[in-house]
Amino acid sequence: MLLLRSLLYAAMFYLATVLYVIAGLLASLVGTRPTRAVVRGWGHMNHALAKHLLGITVRFDGELPREPCLIAIKHQSMLETLEALRLPGGPVVVIKRELADLPMFGFLTKRYGIIAVERTAGAKAVRALVSEGKKALATGRSIVIFPEGTRVPVGEAPPLGSGFAGLYRALGLPVVPIAMDSGRLWGRGVIHRSGVVTFKIGETIPAGLKRDEIEARVHAAINLFESGPQTGA
Repeated sequence: MLLLRSLLYAAMFYLATVLYVIAGLLASLVGTRPTRAVVRGWGHMNHALAKHLLGITVRFDGELPREPCLIAIKHQSMLETLEALRLPGGPVVVIKRELADLPMFGFLTKRYGIIAVERTAGAKAVRALVSEGKKALATGRSIVIFPEGTRVPVGEAPPLGSGFAGLYRALGLPVVPIAMDSGRLWGRGVIHRSGVVTFKIGETIPAGLKRDEIEARVHAAINLFESGPQTGA
């Protein structure tokens, strides 16, 4: 049953994604606002499929500030990437370059407002991240970053990538760390399990801290579930 539900989800998700990409390309001819609405609708569509097909309920514990901020999220699955699109204000999301280079889909993400980074480009990637981050900040939207740089298995807490500290210092924004536990239900394989995924919104961390301090505080906050009991069903 788990396999059947997961395969049905995958079929419906990718078919719907094609339709959303087409709708988004058409919306991009009208303007930025309709394009963003379509992309956010894609996130809502996935949320509904996850809930009704996979039995995955997403629960947010806490609230985000209304002012622009740097939102640092633990990354264990595709789920949180799509849930980020549903956050208030439609934040700019930092994604890997491979996604931004996909035909049509990549064009749509750029029209929505993303920051594409090359994860293996070292210092050059950090400079590009900072440059694009400053452009995103000018739009008045918050910025979502997965500071560990890539998806990690449940229980692992690697050090933060250098890009996070560079972006934090350059933008001068407070940071809102978010811990979440999607990896228990939504791993890298085909099968997804039912249950509750909790996004724990941590205490806002002010701008202007030294690198060691900001990295330590964010690392501890986003890995809250890695060091304690897992939540959900």
